[in-house]
Amino acid sequence: MTVSSLISAFTDWSAEGRPLVLATVFETAGSTYSKCGAQMLITNDGRFQGMLSGGCLEGDLAERARAVLDSGSSQSVVYDLGKNDEELWGLGVGCDGLMKIFLQPLMPDTAYEPFASMASVFAGDRMQVAATVIESSIAHLHVGAAKVFALDDAGFSDLPDFVAPKIDVLACEILESGQSVCRRIAATLGEATILFTVLEPPPSLLVLGAGLDAEPVVSFAHELGWRVTVQDHRPAYLEAGNFSGAATLHCVAVDELSGVVDFDQFAAVIIMSHHLVSDRKYLQQIAESNIAYVGLLGPIDRRRRLLEDLGTHARKLEARLHGPAGIDIGGRGPASIALSIIAEIHLEIVRPKTGV
Repeated sequence: MTVSSLISAFTDWSAEGRPLVLATVFETAGSTYSKCGAQMLITNDGRFQGMLSGGCLEGDLAERARAVLDSGSSQSVVYDLGKNDEELWGLGVGCDGLMKIFLQPLMPDTAYEPFASMASVFAGDRMQVAATVIESSIAHLHVGAAKVFALDDAGFSDLPDFVAPKIDVLACEILESGQSVCRRIAATLGEATILFTVLEPPPSLLVLGAGLDAEPVVSFAHELGWRVTVQDHRPAYLEAGNFSGAATLHCVAVDELSGVVDFDQFAAVIIMSHHLVSDRKYLQQIAESNIAYVGLLGPIDRRRRLLEDLGTHARKLEARLHGPAGIDIGGRGPASIALSIIAEIHLEIVRPKTGV
């Protein structure tokens, strides 16, 4: 499951006016398929998008989702797989851990909040946080109340004002850590457990060059749910290639790209035009950007020559330039090279933020 597929399903189901349930993992122990913050959507007729257990528990979650929609109230469910998988399911499900999941109704008459605002965050380019009340003994703070933080106060909140300052402070801490987690807050005559879910938009990847070897790069990235932009100054390359997984295609002169594309919206770029002059012009423009991962195809000697040609621009690239791009997995051919590149980007860009 990817964030992109989750949002795609939400777009379709909400357009139909279909009642939904948002299932979110809020606590785990031991070996589990998903960790805190993982999400899935369930329809009123039992369909779902996303996987929290690798397929072991989704059927039961769909049944519980019907009860949530019938009652209109959120509820929590605990699966202790290490203790009960043989007894309850009649088979070993392959996990030995404990998983707690929060089920939350999303209704058309409440504009599918808070998930509609979460979806808006996922469609952007900035990581944000959602705070959801999982348990509460505080008067006027009901289970399921939430706040979705977003830029320009464009988020959502149905939290009472008296807890907002505490939630805001904790949300800032969670955003800085980048890890979803539960926290307890205290108020007069009660306590509450708040789930802080980190909302991280999919990485954006810029592929510079539309040769045959760019096709599997785009395909792998699309399969991971990344947002891919492909640029080539040669129209024939773009027309001949299969780039159905790309969100955007550009065909502009190499030295004009910075006027068309905002480089800073991308987490990674791969330069694979196989044209020395073009690669140098691309690198010169990217040197002025904040792109964290810059991948370059070709041998070390080619990289050295390009850096020498770039002069002072080279110093701005050296710490983030990967050339030859990719992890050495011993593969040959476009698909293996693409796999090694995407794996390296995942290692450098995705894993430090999510811990997976």
